[in-house]
Amino acid sequence: MNLEKYDALSPGEQKQVGQYLAELDRRDAESTVIGFVHPERGHTHSTQKWKGKWSATSNEPSVYLPAKLERVLTTEARQVFLIGGRGSSKSISAGDICLIDAKDDNAKTFCLREFQSSISDSVHALLVAEIERLELEGFETTQNTISIGDTQVFSFKGISRNPSSIKSAFGFKNWLIEEAQFLSEESLEILMPSARKKPNKGLPTELEDEDVANEGVRLIFVANLGSMEDPFTRRVAPYLAEVEKHGFYEDDLRLIIKINYSDNPWFKDSGMERERQEDKRNMPAALYDHIWEGATNDSIENALMLAEWFDACIDAHVTLGFIPRGARISAHDPSDMGSDSKGYCVRHGSVIERIEEKTDGNVNEGGHWAAGLALEDRADYFTWDVIGMGAGLVEQFSKDFEGKKMEITAFNSSESPDDPKAPYKPALEEFVKGQLQNKDVFKNKRAQYAFEFRDRVYRTYLAITQPETYGYQDPDTLISFSSTMPLLMKLRAEACRIPRKPNRNGLNELYTKDEMKSRFRLSSPNLFDTVMMSLRYKPPVKERTAARPPTIKPMRSGR
Repeated sequence: MNLEKYDALSPGEQKQVGQYLAELDRRDAESTVIGFVHPERGHTHSTQKWKGKWSATSNEPSVYLPAKLERVLTTEARQVFLIGGRGSSKSISAGDICLIDAKDDNAKTFCLREFQSSISDSVHALLVAEIERLELEGFETTQNTISIGDTQVFSFKGISRNPSSIKSAFGFKNWLIEEAQFLSEESLEILMPSARKKPNKGLPTELEDEDVANEGVRLIFVANLGSMEDPFTRRVAPYLAEVEKHGFYEDDLRLIIKINYSDNPWFKDSGMERERQEDKRNMPAALYDHIWEGATNDSIENALMLAEWFDACIDAHVTLGFIPRGARISAHDPSDMGSDSKGYCVRHGSVIERIEEKTDGNVNEGGHWAAGLALEDRADYFTWDVIGMGAGLVEQFSKDFEGKKMEITAFNSSESPDDPKAPYKPALEEFVKGQLQNKDVFKNKRAQYAFEFRDRVYRTYLAITQPETYGYQDPDTLISFSSTMPLLMKLRAEACRIPRKPNRNGLNELYTKDEMKSRFRLSSPNLFDTVMMSLRYKPPVKERTAARPPTIKPMRSGR
């Protein structure tokens, strides 16, 4: 506080400020010394709080943290995200930071999670164990509480049963949210504005920007990311590329740190290394990466395809040495106003070169948007889902493409399979026993071309991961996803979370979009559907001598 402001205070106010500053000095002298430990270099340096700021010190540490988490102490970001896999120490470290705040500054922490039936579901036991391990003085613990003197410094609550109950919670410096990957959209929308300081009496304080002002409220999210389609993961998804590149991302609002077992200096002492190695040998690669490396988890039970299959297809044309060739086929999945986005893709031969989504506008605006992209991409063919609201786009697309070298075709996903008597040759034999025809295998066109998608992905996976066994594969039967597409991981999340639907007649069938929402809480797979529709047909590029109005006709399968 500057002298001019101090001199303007009354004697009583000056006394209060002096007492407050003296209390800060006392706390600083007794504040916790934190040592930072690197997995390879060991203890590198230490820090201690002075005048509300963390400063380097030569004093002996009483608490040690992984070096990667130093930014959690120094950041001014309101939202802190600690993401990563098993054995990373992120939960223990976050708990230790909140315990230090309580010990040094009497700061209170609100410990939250989406689901909590009793105190045993919370981090209460972890915090009590850390108080004992670190020999932190001043804490009093019971089976349900953690206090310092008469102040209960930790409170525990589950959000899902009564999300609105946290709206009026004040006085907490830290809001610690464990297993944040399970937070619902409703919980997130309530959490963000609810974490705030308790209102002061009277006029706004002039000390807000001074060192003696209270530190800001922060939310600390601890999570192993779920699917890219989950509400929480969507919040950090735009920054994951930077996180993967640098290990963290930070701006004025948020700090995101990815911490895994390899960043935990004490992992070798945990006894988990043999378990990790066994999982590495026996688990599907995508599941191991999720559990131990903190990767997103886009796999579900009975899924149409596995995430590691999809991952093998990223830039597969580069890995396998084939180039895009043939026609450019574009596809559009319409939607109206609401939560569903509109999808678009363009395929050049076996390479998916572009995927886009539009989250606003009505069905007609979305149609014009998709048509504009198809013209921009110089597509030879354009198709769209004619089921439901898409049926009203026939005349619109005829006008959008009038005079253009574009053949447009409606895709009716509920119709019977194309080439019904043609033999089906799956890439994965377990799905079809014996030689069956398309009509004996697929419920409708949607299932037929979803399995075409799956088969191409699996063939590509085999060609890349087991070349000595499967040898040459015809590029026209494979698929490659360009790594330059910003929405590639969203496509991955959709494609690997398509569940197969049981069918009493033994046909391959998929759940409808409405069924996926109601039964599995899965969003509409609009990007997946655009790629699926684009795979229906491999047409030759026709030479045209003059522009003519586009024709709308049933699409040949070309098989």
